[in-house]
Amino acid sequence: MDIAPRSDAIEVPAGNELVAPRKPFNLLRWYAWVSLAIILSVAVGLGLISSRFIIDESVERDALLTAQFITSIADAEVRHVSIPNVRTMGELLDPRTDRSNLPDVDPDARRKARGEFLDHISHLPDMLLANIYAPDRTVIWSSNPALIGKLIEGDDDLDRAFEYKMRVSASYHSFEQARSEQKFVTPPEQLFIENYIPLFDAEGEHVTAMVEIYKEPHDLIVRIEHGLLLIWLAITVGAGLVYVGLYGIMHRAARLLAVQQKRLINNETYVALGEVSSAVAHSLRNPLASIRSSAELAQAFDEGPAQRNVNDIISQVDRMSQWIRQLLQSLRPLNDEAAAVDLPLALQESLQTFGVPLARGGVSLDLRPLPAVQVWGHPALLRQIFSSLVANALESMEQGGRLRVEVVRQDRRSLTLCLSDNGKGMNEAQQRMAFRPFFTTKQGGLGVGLVLVKRIMERYGGTVRLSSSEGHGTRVTLIFRLAKT
Repeated sequence: MDIAPRSDAIEVPAGNELVAPRKPFNLLRWYAWVSLAIILSVAVGLGLISSRFIIDESVERDALLTAQFITSIADAEVRHVSIPNVRTMGELLDPRTDRSNLPDVDPDARRKARGEFLDHISHLPDMLLANIYAPDRTVIWSSNPALIGKLIEGDDDLDRAFEYKMRVSASYHSFEQARSEQKFVTPPEQLFIENYIPLFDAEGEHVTAMVEIYKEPHDLIVRIEHGLLLIWLAITVGAGLVYVGLYGIMHRAARLLAVQQKRLINNETYVALGEVSSAVAHSLRNPLASIRSSAELAQAFDEGPAQRNVNDIISQVDRMSQWIRQLLQSLRPLNDEAAAVDLPLALQESLQTFGVPLARGGVSLDLRPLPAVQVWGHPALLRQIFSSLVANALESMEQGGRLRVEVVRQDRRSLTLCLSDNGKGMNEAQQRMAFRPFFTTKQGGLGVGLVLVKRIMERYGGTVRLSSSEGHGTRVTLIFRLAKT
């Protein structure tokens, strides 16, 4: 009989290659790079804005002081030579108007006032160049004689100062050879300042002269450099602290998310295993009970050679029943609410049940004094933790040994309890697998004891750690959350 192919079969086009799975999204790595880029951008932006503000404010402050100084000198020199108050220094500076302008002013007094004023200008501290312009933009005086008499055109700052009758200042880091008014006798080394200071007539309405000062204030430059250094240092340290702080918070959040995700996966796994185990246990209990009853009946009526086989059947059935109980117990949901449990009492009750096994196994108990504290947990589950750990210690000390129980640390929030033995211990591979479900080194064991211990400790906010050395014993550390009393 021919079988026709199904129409819903999935066909893979020829030549198609398998696509590699996408890597999982790494939140911490993306946050590290993106936050670093954003913080650096903001830090650089703030640094540039702050640096520009410091430079502009410093230059503006120096220009204001220079303008006030020159204006004060101009007024003082006019009064010093007894020229009437109706005249100003701006009206006296242009030598081209000595004959045609201001006939009521004594020429000697005019020259003397102008000479004193220009002498003060030429001896200003940190000065590179000084120019004085007439309203037609002609240089009527300069500390560089080569510029006297030249007509300056195309200087926007000079035109703006004349047009708006206001002081204009600017800062430069290099001078331009193309600008005809920047002919320095001594070139500037770094930052220099250009100031245009208008001088008015007696009515204060018209600009009669414009003083241009180029300065390289070394003290101001040093202060600006110190200020910029402090600004960038503070921004760098601040950006570093912000990045480290945010990265630390994000790193902790990522770890918590990873732990929560792992717990969620484990819980889902335990739920699924619990459902399967319940179904399997329900299906196995009745047959096991029937087998055991039949074996007991056979044991009662048969005293021949088959008696030993009957005993083996009963012991194996009991072992399987115990496995089922342990499996169901380890996979059941831990929904019990946290309560304050007396830790010493729970430990004593657990150790009392092992009094005979400890003595029979030749194991000495070294129980150090315990503080009277209460921890968060559940009484029955806490006793189950101690019972599992003591049972494991007994099985690891087949030839006898010592079991020590002691508190190694206590603070306001937590208490650390250690149970250590000197049994056969575990190697590194066994330690890595110790808290995995169904992993065991014991013959006939199920491998759920330590898994249940970890689940119970984490359920109530605690942790468990295990360290072991092959041939030297095992140490289990339990960290409990203290209950507030």
